[in-house]
Amino acid sequence: MAAETAHQDHTSLSFFGKGGKSSGEIDPERQPLVEGNRQPRSYSLRAAVLPFLFPALGGVLYGYDIGATSGAKISLESSTLSGTTWYNLSSVEVGLVVSGSLYGALIGSCLAFTIADFLGRRRELILSSLLYLVGALITSLAPDFLVLVIGRFVYGIGIGLAMHAAPMYIAETAPTQIRGQLISLKEFFIVIGMLLGYGIGSLEIDIVAGWRIMYGTSIPLSLIMGIGVWWLPPSPRWLLLCAIQGKGNMQDLKEKAIHCLCRLRGPFIGDSAPEQVNEILAEISYGEQEKEATLGEIFTGKCLKALFIGGGLVLFQQITGQPSVLYYAATILQSAGFSAASDATRVSVLLGVLKLIMTGAAVFGVDRVGRRPLLLAGVSGIVISLFLLASYYLFLDDAPAVAVIGLLLYVGCYQNLVGASLQFFLFWPLQWTPSLFQWLFSAVLIYLRQPDLVHLPFLVHFLVASLVSGILFFEKKELIC
Repeated sequence: MAAETAHQDHTSLSFFGKGGKSSGEIDPERQPLVEGNRQPRSYSLRAAVLPFLFPALGGVLYGYDIGATSGAKISLESSTLSGTTWYNLSSVEVGLVVSGSLYGALIGSCLAFTIADFLGRRRELILSSLLYLVGALITSLAPDFLVLVIGRFVYGIGIGLAMHAAPMYIAETAPTQIRGQLISLKEFFIVIGMLLGYGIGSLEIDIVAGWRIMYGTSIPLSLIMGIGVWWLPPSPRWLLLCAIQGKGNMQDLKEKAIHCLCRLRGPFIGDSAPEQVNEILAEISYGEQEKEATLGEIFTGKCLKALFIGGGLVLFQQITGQPSVLYYAATILQSAGFSAASDATRVSVLLGVLKLIMTGAAVFGVDRVGRRPLLLAGVSGIVISLFLLASYYLFLDDAPAVAVIGLLLYVGCYQNLVGASLQFFLFWPLQWTPSLFQWLFSAVLIYLRQPDLVHLPFLVHFLVASLVSGILFFEKKELIC
């Protein structure tokens, strides 16, 4: 039993791959901090939860934007509820409003490539919370369409930075015993954010200019995230990486890393902090000596296959319409017979609840049902649900139940598909199933040989999502309606 547990701990951390000069990530082949022969160290639950909770708010704010936009789109386009004189938006303009945050997230992912290691995980999270705050303020107070899109774009840059920094900070600071569970919980936090967005949208949909309240509700969450992350210590691993790379005095940075580790673990760490810091330092030093693949090697042999599989998984999971279903849930429900805005947004709340339930099912049911059956069932369900949705818009517009069934089936099967695909390809332990969406699967494959390309899956994800949920959605919708 102990051997099995140790094997699970080793497997659940293997996604970090070999450390490189720009990453300093955990090496699965040599990880004395992560897996050793000693008994697991004790830690303070309070000290362990807070370093997870505040970074995870970045995921809540990402999910909230998805849910809130679903209701805000209806409010913004209504002549009676918009509270503006520019409510008569074209399909392209609506697409820019909806996908503006995704275009911003694309830019944020590009920025993370250049500034992440310079800023560090903690300061990158602080910057993302500031962008969340500024973006929400601009969006909720926007006097015209252009300012609204700018606000959405700024908010999206915060999404891109947060989705890069949060999992890294959590992984580098969480105790080994609960690291996998905490990163898995980040998926739940994103879905909880969606549910919160759908809920706020249903409450404010009948209020004039309610879309301003929907977007403005993220302001206090951004403040809490920023203040909380500011209070947290820097990642000890990042400090030691800076020391290895000659970006500071080795002794000073080691002492600071010891102090930060004591804050993260609480009083239970005792006198073992210096020993743990030395272990981290030894592991990073080992990773720095590993030969890093050149850019040319990425497009040859096994690296090319990994790049193709990882990028393809991200591409096809997005191009099947997942962003459109989530961002336009209330709009789809309106066209399916829930003509009243309040009814459509309330039903979208049930959609969020279903997504949360199916996320849990993907986590806790995959080992019982099996990876391959769950994967095949998820793909089959998505094919059927997309067929039902397309049939409704093309032939069955007098049968709104078809659209509702297709929508619910799609959301449920998609969550199972994500969980099963990660399990199927990586054989990760139970707690890792949906951990960080499909882009982390791609990061696993690429990170093993070229850590600089870990940002590529983020770029593919946000690029395809912005196209699918933006202009392309309405252009195709106008063709079939």
